[in-house]
Amino acid sequence: MRNSTCLQPSLATTIALPVIYSLLFPAGLLGNILAGWIFSKQAPTKRTQSIYLANLAIANLLLCSTMPFLAVYFAIGYQWTYSSVACRIANHLGTLIMHVSMYVTITILCSTALSQYATLKKNSDAQYSQAVSENSYRCVLEKFRQPKFAKYLCIIIWLAVFCITVIAITNNVQERAAESCHSCYNISVEAGEFTTRIVASVATAWFFVCFMTVLFSYYSLNKHLTKIQKNTCIGEKHLIYSRVKRNIFVIQMILTVCFLPYHIFRPVFYVLLTNNDCTRLNHLVEIKNFLTCLAAAKSSLDPIIILLLDKTFKKSLYGLFTKSTPESPNHRITGVGRDLWRSSSPTPL
Repeated sequence: MRNSTCLQPSLATTIALPVIYSLLFPAGLLGNILAGWIFSKQAPTKRTQSIYLANLAIANLLLCSTMPFLAVYFAIGYQWTYSSVACRIANHLGTLIMHVSMYVTITILCSTALSQYATLKKNSDAQYSQAVSENSYRCVLEKFRQPKFAKYLCIIIWLAVFCITVIAITNNVQERAAESCHSCYNISVEAGEFTTRIVASVATAWFFVCFMTVLFSYYSLNKHLTKIQKNTCIGEKHLIYSRVKRNIFVIQMILTVCFLPYHIFRPVFYVLLTNNDCTRLNHLVEIKNFLTCLAAAKSSLDPIIILLLDKTFKKSLYGLFTKSTPESPNHRITGVGRDLWRSSSPTPL
């Protein structure tokens, strides 16, 4: 039996986390709505990358929607009773949406990287022969850049992650019902029960599969570009190859900065978790919650990163408020959407 009174919130939990989530929420909500609106209006809707980016925007918005609940939970959750409506909404609904959005994002980022790599391979394979043993690999890779496959893949990702998360939460609630939890903020909620830990282990393993897939794609891309540059002058296509390389690198950095620390610490958290060391327990839970906040921050910072790094997105955003004259279709694709659209074109633009 866990000692639910052992876990005591500190100032870092009750002040810093609510403030951070409160700041991330409006930035993420407005930024993703605006970015999604610009992209839906100005990007071709039937292209593969548009499908991936649209699903990422939905995942970002859903994750942002949980931030007010998380801010309130960390601020006064220790004052709630476990059976209260506020506690159940914050724990059950908030946990469901956050984890579904997080792992949908991770999986779609991996699929986007594979789509980008497949685009480059397709553009260059017309000039360079490939080994027969690579045919199956290339066929599978080619699927990720097909719009129909992307639609079905995104649907499967959403359904699979949703069902697994619901099963974990349902079993967790049933196991926790047998315990005497008085406070909403307690170790049973923060650490989870046996079923939750099993699902968390599977989710962690899946993250590292996606992480290594993107890393391998980036390594293979560099190796492939080196081979091309040694054999010929790639000329104008160099711009496309550079954009593909940059896009995969950005995906790798997102996974590394936002998600990798959380998934490295999660198994450490469960290994070091003990019922008789309250000081260690409080420190472990605080670290876990701040790393979760770092992962959640990705959804809010996406539009800001695009705004700072992409001049076309800035121009499109500026055009919304200045009512600029309509541009030609080839110039109305914005931000990352423009780069992905260009990189998926069969000929250099």
